[in-house]
This record gives sequence, structure tokens and C-alpha cells, in this order.
Amino acid sequence: MEAFAPISNRIPYRRHCRILALCLFSFAAAAWGQQPGSGAGRQAGNIEDWSSISLGKSELHPEPPLLAEKDDERQFDRELIQVKWRQGDPIDLYVIKPKGLNRFPAVLYLYSYPAETDRFRDNRYCARVTAGGVAAIGFVSALTGHRYQNRPMKQWFISELQEALGSSAHDVQMVLNYLSTRDDVDMTRIGIFGTGSGASIAILAAAADPRIKAVDLLDPWGDWPDFIAGSPLIPDGERANYLTQDFLKKVSPLDPVQWLPQLKSQHIRIQQLITDSVTPKAAKERIASAAPKAVQLVRYQNDPELYAASSGGRIFQWIKDQLNPAAEPKPSVDRQDAQAGVRKIEQNNN
Repeated sequence: MEAFAPISNRIPYRRHCRILALCLFSFAAAAWGQQPGSGAGRQAGNIEDWSSISLGKSELHPEPPLLAEKDDERQFDRELIQVKWRQGDPIDLYVIKPKGLNRFPAVLYLYSYPAETDRFRDNRYCARVTAGGVAAIGFVSALTGHRYQNRPMKQWFISELQEALGSSAHDVQMVLNYLSTRDDVDMTRIGIFGTGSGASIAILAAAADPRIKAVDLLDPWGDWPDFIAGSPLIPDGERANYLTQDFLKKVSPLDPVQWLPQLKSQHIRIQQLITDSVTPKAAKERIASAAPKAVQLVRYQNDPELYAASSGGRIFQWIKDQLNPAAEPKPSVDRQDAQAGVRKIEQNNN
């Protein structure tokens, strides 16, 4: 099923043999230039503040996008575009467009660590996500898939959680900036669909960028103290490293539980699979209780129940409906007002 991966597929693959990783340790550390605990990355003129969900405290300079591949299928067109705004971190961005439209709403799809980009090359998946005239924009988060290279083998998504979340939330906004330069995307109708860690990033990005009008979340990670203490995703031998005061302080400003209540202008759905143990029960409850009152909360008791509700592309229909121009619009938020709200919360964290 496209929407989520079984738990066995979610276990970190950081132990995969990358022979060059150790040889390149010094190079990678110098390229990223992170100071321990600083929450900032510096590379070749770019400055990035991972502790802030907003781009306002970062200086990322995009290079011209490169069209790598273009597929003309019967039901959709697919472009593979390489975008880049950090040294050593090119991003494979898939733009999958429905046939017969010159300008279309779009949904960004961000799947949970350690997802790869394979689904965006699957023609059946692409036909489903574009059915009904909505484009699909797909890429993977930081320290995931092809974006996990030239890094020390001991580093992975959780050990570098501040960077993984902060830089990926910035990536969503940079991708939207790129989409705004195209004449085939309706930037007034943008949604984001996220699962697991991708859902966490979707929350952060939507809180920072009011261009995102609809947010669909499947089993978002969050409530970091409870998540780290109880998630089987984290090896027991490493868990204590991530429960230290310093580590939790660094990721606290990037906790979806903090930002969910700020999503008051977007259409929001949270789906939770009760039997999914990656997000502990306590974290699930805190995430649900933090959501705005208008959120649509759906809970599935087991995998068959989720499959029955979502198979055949039905899981994608809700967010498409929210971007339908016939749907009753919700009040919009001025971009400056939204950014002011972000700054206020971040100031309270400092």
C-alpha cells in the first residue's frame, strides 16, 4: 500500500555499508560546518538556522533547476528536476502533472524516513495521485534516501533530528518558491500530504508558510520526549543519547505538538493507526489533543481497517477535495501575520 510502509521497512538503514562514508568524514564535517549545539549550518555562502521553521533566519540561494527526465504517459506527465540550495545536497524533485490542464492545484507528498523516491516512478501511483486534476510534487526529506551520503555512518535521521526537521521544513518552503516560478501551478491551491516524519515536517512547514492551504497527516511523529523514550525505531543502545537535556532542548522548537495549534487557517486531517507502534501511544494522544478544534481526526484500529478506507487511491481524495475550487474556502491568513506568529513562538523558545 502506498500510504505507509510496514514497521519492518521503517527501521533505520543507516547501517547499510557505505564504504566511502568513513573516508569522507572529515570532508563532510567541514562541508556542513555545524558547530555542536549551534543549530546552524554554514556552507559556501549559505547560512541555515535549523532551530527555526521559518526561512527568515536562513540564507539559502537556489541554483538554477535542472530537468533530468521527462515522461509522457497516457494519464500524466512526469518531470524529474534536480533542485539545489545547499552544497552537497541536491534534491530529486518529481513534478507529476495531470493531463489536459494548463494550470492545476498541487499536493506535496512527503513520506516517512527512510522512504526512497521509488513510488514517484511508479506509474500506477502517479495515476492515482493525479486523478481528478491535481498535480503531485514529491521528494524525500533530509538524511533520507539519496540525501544520505557523504555523512558519517553514525549519523542518521534521529541522531541529527534538529537538522533533519529544520532543513526539511525549509526545503518545503524552497520547493514552493520554485513552484511559484512555474506558470502551470496554481499557488492559491497548495496542499501537503505527509506520513510519519514527513507528517511532522508538514506541520512545521504549514505553520511557517501560509501558502499551504490543506494538510493531511498520517501517524505524525512528535512530542519528542515521549517519542524518543518509547519508539522502537530508536535502538536501545542509542536511546539515552537522545534523552539528554541538550538534545531535547535543540529539538523542542521543532516539536509538532507546539505548532499544531497554530494551524487555524488550513484544512487539516490527522489519521492515526492505533497498532502502529513507531509513534508511542502517549505521543499519539498529545498530538491529537494539540490539534485545532476544526481538525478532522480519524483513528484506525488495525491495518485492515486503514486499508479498507484508503486503498485504490482513496487516501489521497480528502486533500484533493480540500483544494477543489467548489469547496467553501476557509478564512486566509496574511503572510506577514503568519510569520509574526512564528516569530512570537520562536522568541518564547529562546
